Amino acid sequence: MSIRSKATAAVASAAAMTLFAGTALAASPGAPGAGDPYFPTYGNGGYDVSHYDIRLNYNPNGDQLSGTTTILAKATQDLTQFNLDFLLRVKSVRVNNVPSSFVSDNGELTLTPRGGVRKGQDLTIVVTYADSPSTVKDRNGYTAWTKTPDGALAIGEPEISAWWYPSNDHPTDKATFDVNVAVPNGVEAISNGTFVGQTRQINGYTRWNWRSTKPQATYLTFLTIGQFEIRQSTAPNGQPVLNAYSERLGEHTDAAKSSIERTPEVTEFLADNFGPYPFEAQGGVVTPDLGYALENQTRSTYDDAFFRRGANTYVVAHEIAHQWFGDSVSVHHWRDIWLNEGFASYAEFLWSEHVGEGTAQENADFTYDSYPADSEFWNVLPGDPGASNVFDGAVYDRGALAVHALRVAVGDEKFFEILKTWVAEKKYSDATVEEFIALAERVSGQQLDQLFQTWLFTKGKPAEAPGRSADVASKSLSVTAEPKSRAKIQLTHELLDAHK
Repeated sequence: MSIRSKATAAVASAAAMTLFAGTALAASPGAPGAGDPYFPTYGNGGYDVSHYDIRLNYNPNGDQLSGTTTILAKATQDLTQFNLDFLLRVKSVRVNNVPSSFVSDNGELTLTPRGGVRKGQDLTIVVTYADSPSTVKDRNGYTAWTKTPDGALAIGEPEISAWWYPSNDHPTDKATFDVNVAVPNGVEAISNGTFVGQTRQINGYTRWNWRSTKPQATYLTFLTIGQFEIRQSTAPNGQPVLNAYSERLGEHTDAAKSSIERTPEVTEFLADNFGPYPFEAQGGVVTPDLGYALENQTRSTYDDAFFRRGANTYVVAHEIAHQWFGDSVSVHHWRDIWLNEGFASYAEFLWSEHVGEGTAQENADFTYDSYPADSEFWNVLPGDPGASNVFDGAVYDRGALAVHALRVAVGDEKFFEILKTWVAEKKYSDATVEEFIALAERVSGQQLDQLFQTWLFTKGKPAEAPGRSADVASKSLSVTAEPKSRAKIQLTHELLDAHK
C-alpha cells in the first residue's frame, strides 16, 4: 500500500488565539499525524472519535460519490485547528453547527473552527463532499478506490477511508459506525456489521443501511457496490450471518460458496481456541477485482482467485482469525503487524489440524524447510519488518513459526490460556508486540526473551524448526513431507502477499 505524505498543519489564526488569551493552557493545532513510526502522518492528534455517520449516494455510471459524514468526537487538548484524513473534494464543513473554514491539501483536511475548541469539548463535525473517487490519487499517485464493471470497491490496508469518508485514520482511534449508501435500484451496497434494512427512494435509488456497534478501526470499514447474490442466515450462536457473492464470479461461484458458507463453523472452532467471538455479526463477500482478501470487521472480503482451485477454507480461517487478532485487538503501531498476520497465519495451522490435513508441527516443519538459509525471507523481521515490508511473506510464514515456537515452549494448556487472556484483556483496543511478550511471560511463568528474539528480531534462519522432534531432525531429508493442507495455505499466502 502507498504511504501518504501529509501537509504540515497551518499555524493558528489570530482570531482563534484571541479566544485563549489569558488562559493557563496554550492552545495549538492538533498534530497532523498519530505518531506511528512507520507512517508518521497517518491519523491525527488533538481529538478522539466515538462515532461516524456516513450517508452517501453513489452512481456507478461515472463513478459519482456524494454525501455527508457526521463525526462525533471529543477534544483531547485546547485546539486552534485540527485535521481529518480525506482526499475527496469538500463542499462545506461545520463544527458544532457553525460553518468552519478548511483547507484541503493532498489528503489533509485542516479545519479551523470559529473560536477554537476547548479540551474535553464535545465535537460534532459535518463534512459534505462530492467527487469521482477512482480519479483521485494521493501524493504518490495511488488510488485505493477500485471502479468495477458493476460498481466499486472501497477496501484497503493500511488505508482506504480517505477515498470515501473523512476520518482520523489510524487503528488507535476506533469508533462505531452507521453506513448508509443509496445506489440505483437493482444494485447492492454492502458494508460492515448488522444489515438494518433498505429504503426504496422515489428517484430510482435504494438506500442500504448498515450498523457497527463495536469499536472499529477506519481501515476495517469497507464498502462494496455491485451486482451480488446475498444470502442471510443465523449462526449457531444466534448471530446474523450475511454473505454476498458477485454475479461475476462465473466458474468460481460454487467453490466460493462452499467455503464462505462455512463461516459460522470456522468461527465456532476459532472461538474454542481464542475465546468468545468479539462482534455482533458474521459473514463474507466474494468479488473479482480485489486481488487479495481483507479482514473487514464482521465481514471479510475475498477475491475470487482464492477459489480457483476449488473450495478453500484456509483463507476463511485466516480472515476470521483476524476478527480477534487485528480487529478486536489492533496494532498500536504498524510495526506491530505480527500481532495480526502471525496469529492469523497460525490459525490456518490450527484449522489444518482440526480437519485432519496436517498437524501444526508438520506445517511448521514444512514451512521452515521451504526457505533455504540464504533466502532473503529470513532477513525480514516479523517483530519489526520496516514500513516497506509490513505485508512481506515473512511476516506471515515466519510469523506463524514464531507462534508455534511459543506453543512448543509453554505447552498447549498455557499457550491457549495466553491467547484467550490476550484477546480478553485487550478487547476493542490496540497493543504492541512487547505487551504480548510480557503477557506470555506472565501467564506461562517462563522467561521467553530468547525465543522471541530468535523468531521475531534476529536476521537469518534459526538453527532448527520449532518443536521438530529429534528423530525427524536427524534425517537427511532436505524438505519434510508436504502436508495435505499446504497447497491451499500457500495459495492463500501468495494472494494475501499481493496487496503489499
